[in-house]
Amino acid sequence: MRAEQETVNVGTMVTSGQLSPATRTDLSPAEGDADEITTGALGDLTAESGWRRPVLLDADLLILVTGGHGSAELDFRALPCRPGTLVRARPGQVLRCLGAHLDATVVRWGAGTLRGLDVDPDAVPTYRQLAGEDEDAVIGEVTQLAVDAERHRGVPAARALLRHQLAVLLLRLTLLGSPEERPAPRPESETFHRLCREVERGYQHTRRVEDYAAQLGCSVRTLTRACLAVTGRSAKQVIDERVALQASRLLAATDEPIARIGRRLGFPEPTNFGRFFTREIGVSPGSFRATREQPLAVRMVRPRPPADAPVPNGRA
Repeated sequence: MRAEQETVNVGTMVTSGQLSPATRTDLSPAEGDADEITTGALGDLTAESGWRRPVLLDADLLILVTGGHGSAELDFRALPCRPGTLVRARPGQVLRCLGAHLDATVVRWGAGTLRGLDVDPDAVPTYRQLAGEDEDAVIGEVTQLAVDAERHRGVPAARALLRHQLAVLLLRLTLLGSPEERPAPRPESETFHRLCREVERGYQHTRRVEDYAAQLGCSVRTLTRACLAVTGRSAKQVIDERVALQASRLLAATDEPIARIGRRLGFPEPTNFGRFFTREIGVSPGSFRATREQPLAVRMVRPRPPADAPVPNGRA
């Protein structure tokens, strides 16, 4: 996030029904208030002009494209963007936006912002191209949220208003599309998602399926069957892909030494980390890092997507 403060005049409605492009603002919350809801422009997410390389995100984001055409690279998946495109990004993911004059309004919030409210931000589609009444409704709510967030920035009494506005917006986004578009729940889905939650907590310490099965009180066979049913990949593949994704994020978005990244992910020996990464991604960590300033269209390396990676039809 940018350190300097800049003026803002965010998102007023125009006659076309589209948000007018937001001017540059600082999306960083007030000091000591990481859960504050802030809004701003796409360029505020990177300190480098032109998105020279991916940015490692530190908060939850909703990105509503308001002008221009281009693409968003979210965790190394290219998502086409034009007015009405909605991207839901999570802390820890890497983001890069490319395109001539690509403008967007960005809503940022912290991990504890929605605590106590009956809303699940993870149920929001990762990527969707809005249209018709859905687009009009979302634009209206993002507009009002952006206006109120700037007008009442840093005002404690307005926090409840902004929290409920954000909750209503996320609930609306959760309900986008027809019931036919929503996949029917599978019996194995709950087991799979429980595994994913445990992997998020433990992937830096263990990649053994047996360890996760013990933590969840089930068998290795049960975890493997659930992962195959939901993703078509084994439990071991799901775990290894999560570690490889984190390695890819750190290699692309930071200058941290490769050996240190390996140690952070449970590889005391750099050679073991190099062999693991090359097996999962297809090239060495050094070669992958060397391509990070290239857009995906010309990049030779494409990391395998995680189980919850966005897909072009708009569902995560």
